[in-house]
Amino acid sequence: MNIDHINISAPKDLLREVKYFYCTVLNLQEGYRPSFSRPGFWLYSGDRPLVHLTESKMHYGGEWRGYLDHVAFQTEDLAAVVEGLELLGVSYRKTHVPDTGVTQLFFEDPAGTGLEVNCIDRS
Repeated sequence: MNIDHINISAPKDLLREVKYFYCTVLNLQEGYRPSFSRPGFWLYSGDRPLVHLTESKMHYGGEWRGYLDHVAFQTEDLAAVVEGLELLGVSYRKTHVPDTGVTQLFFEDPAGTGLEVNCIDRS
């Protein structure tokens, strides 16, 4: 079993900000989305619609994220992710996982979703 996609439901103005964030920081591309009853966007990595954004007036930000702590992505171009974060003025934490050659970035999107980006050192 694999994770198919993540979905973020938010008001329209925040959703546009979230879409810009994912396209800028993670280099996702807006692509085809079926005609659902609520507006939104599908953001693709290659040919996979990895992040679904759905307009909602029922979802709202809260003080806590609940039990889901974060969503993790893997990249081969960590420098591009850092560049996008710095371009948008997003603070992040960078760590190295001992004995694995993995560098991790931790940050939040504009909707407060916790994100992790991993990169394996190929050198």
